[in-house]
Amino acid sequence: MVEKNILLSKFDDVRVFVDIANSKDYDIELLSGKYIVNAKSIMGVFSLDLTKPIVMRAHCDSYAELLKQIAPFLVEEKK
Repeated sequence: MVEKNILLSKFDDVRVFVDIANSKDYDIELLSGKYIVNAKSIMGVFSLDLTKPIVMRAHCDSYAELLKQIAPFLVEEKK
């Protein structure tokens, strides 16, 4: 499993991200506050507060390809 912070600030960002999620054969969730939605559902994604970063959780063992595909949406994590 991998968790990363992402930002989907434009309509096209959501569309592209959902398309990427749908191309995977494992579950991907988006978490915003107390809400968890299926990242493969465009309606679910739009139900979240997209004005700030959200957490993406992918349930897989090998996620290098996923991280390459979603690189434009990744948010640097503060240390």
